[in-house]
Amino acid sequence: MVLVLNGVLQDECPMDTHSLFVQHPVYRETATQFLSIPTKTVGAPGLLYVCQRELAAVAPHDKNVNIIGSDDATTCVIVVVRHSGSGAVALAHLDGNGTDEAVSTMVARVQELAFGYPEGRIELQLIGGFKDTQGYAEDLFSNIMQSFHKHPLEIDLTQACVGELNTILRGDINWPIIYGIGVNVKTGEIFPATFPDKGPDLQLRMARHFTGGHQ
Repeated sequence: MVLVLNGVLQDECPMDTHSLFVQHPVYRETATQFLSIPTKTVGAPGLLYVCQRELAAVAPHDKNVNIIGSDDATTCVIVVVRHSGSGAVALAHLDGNGTDEAVSTMVARVQELAFGYPEGRIELQLIGGFKDTQGYAEDLFSNIMQSFHKHPLEIDLTQACVGELNTILRGDINWPIIYGIGVNVKTGEIFPATFPDKGPDLQLRMARHFTGGHQ
């Protein structure tokens, strides 16, 4: 009983995106607002890029990082966990491998970075995934929600731009609207983004997709 939806602690969490949006229409409104933000192209200076099956965490006072982000998400979901008091933020690009481990690690790292700062809430934002014909993104959304719901801390879902809300019909085929996001670690601003430079050793980092490695 730890997920907080629209300010209310939940006994049970919605198991699919449609149920979430019907029961809590505020998430439809916030997703619509997010989709209206122009996509930014982010360069390499000050960027911490997160590949699929990776996660990273950073604090606002980090001198080397201004933006943390990820893109190339189709059926994947980009997960952002942020401490409202300190501004410490973690971001992961999840595809269904090691979801429970990633959730626990993200929350733990944000708590560590927030130690000694004013009290605040752990806020959760989910962006990505679309209404694919195989239902991969929907299954992933359900797994992520369950992982956060069984975490002992209260976690406040503030954004869910996922599933049908992140889907556009082109011809007879569904496509994602947003493929990537960036987070300004100094201000907490989150925005649609694309990243031409994805950081060092990209081929080595992506090799985990073929070896079964987790984050």
